[in-house]
Amino acid sequence: MIGKETAAGRAVRFGFLGLWLLFTVFPLYWIIVTSLKAPGDIFRFPLAYWPEQFSLQNYSGLFGEADFGAYLTNSLVVAAVAGAVATAISMLSAYVLARFEFRTKSALLMAALATQMIPSFIALGPLYLLMTDLKLVDNRLGLILVYIAVCIPFCTVMLRGFFENIPDALEEAAMIDGLSRFGALFRVLLPVMRPAIVAAFIFNFVNCWNELFLSVTLMNSDRNKTVPTALNGFISSFNIDWGSMSAAAVLTILPTMLLFAVASRHIVQGLTSGAVKG
Repeated sequence: MIGKETAAGRAVRFGFLGLWLLFTVFPLYWIIVTSLKAPGDIFRFPLAYWPEQFSLQNYSGLFGEADFGAYLTNSLVVAAVAGAVATAISMLSAYVLARFEFRTKSALLMAALATQMIPSFIALGPLYLLMTDLKLVDNRLGLILVYIAVCIPFCTVMLRGFFENIPDALEEAAMIDGLSRFGALFRVLLPVMRPAIVAAFIFNFVNCWNELFLSVTLMNSDRNKTVPTALNGFISSFNIDWGSMSAAAVLTILPTMLLFAVASRHIVQGLTSGAVKG
């Protein structure tokens, strides 16, 4: 009887997992299929779930007419630089919060968490005025600085949890052997917390890569637009260019998918190590 119940439970579990996988994968499949259809075949009835003839016209139009390569380059530069700098700053601030006691420590942690509860679009008006005064509107440097400021709070809290799981004795032993505190941090602690650093960088990179509101507000010219802004441009008041948008979406998803595939082991180690206190 127990064996039958276990088999039934397993069947129900795999059934739910199969439905979840279907609902998760089908939108991605449909975007890819739509991007490979000729523009005239996208709205053909009945719907074709597999194209009779594949076409790369949507992809060629992106690079021939819309200059999508420039948008990809802008997003890659902005996301990579902002993600790396935010991770480095967060690592140092997380180390201070994990290893030292001072009067405003709790207030800083609460402030970092509170920033995650405030929608970013609330600050768009004051932020635009500030960036205008600094002459950083329609400037990749300005967008990078804003993204760094946005990424630091949560990344700091995440890395602080990882630092607290590293025994103090490891750092103290390194300092007894003659290393300074910074030497112990960079030569002893950083190799240990490599998975957490990779996870934090990927988190920051993906956030910057996918962000829309700030990039739309701060980037005006075509030469400085990022990928989310370019995707938004395929939607007009009376029409949506589904073919070009689907092709652009596929090219937008690929870098993050490759990043997660290459670093998945580090992401799991980093997130689980920071979540469980030893």
